[in-house]
Amino acid sequence: MDATDKKRNAAKASLDFIQPGTVLGVGTGSTVNFLIELLPGVRDRIDAVVSSSQASTTLLEARGFEVTTLNEVGDIDLYIDGADEANKHLQLIKGGGGALTREKVLAAAARRFVCVVDDSKLVGMLGSFPLPVEVIPMAQAFVARRLLKLRAQPVWREGFVTDNGNHILDVHDLAISNPLEMETRINQIPGVLTVGIFAHRAADVLLVGGETGVREMRA
Repeated sequence: MDATDKKRNAAKASLDFIQPGTVLGVGTGSTVNFLIELLPGVRDRIDAVVSSSQASTTLLEARGFEVTTLNEVGDIDLYIDGADEANKHLQLIKGGGGALTREKVLAAAARRFVCVVDDSKLVGMLGSFPLPVEVIPMAQAFVARRLLKLRAQPVWREGFVTDNGNHILDVHDLAISNPLEMETRINQIPGVLTVGIFAHRAADVLLVGGETGVREMRA
């Protein structure tokens, strides 16, 4: 079974968490794209949809959904998103697609956060995947210098601007042995909008697509 099938299976398994009357938050990325393809089949259970990116909004609207905003709906019942890495504590690295800030907001606003991944994303320690950090443009070089002091290698994602009009630094070679501490530490650097460590708000449920099906993990 290839990664595409594993992602599709994990996305399909997440549909069981959508109960009648759900206000649904939808993330961004390749696994979530499979979810969006499947959502019309459970349209009758969804009261409203909020999206974490313009890319996902476009896909949702193409399938006939009217995408609303978090300001309009208040808290959301369920947020479904993927991840670039996940550990056994359901702490994540997210932001490979550049939507980490809106993803983090929706995760925080959600009563339940279900993360869907294939088994290649499950790791012992976070940090092999370059950690995305969204920064305001005028602070990019300053933040990069601060990140260098963590013995990491920040690389500007050239030619990419977030939906919020900001830049991304992808931080390489950062061993994240304590995700909670590292999330706080990077968030405190002036000019950082969001760091792609999801530890203070980890997933509630992790659905891992593998060779033999989908494994459900809970913190």
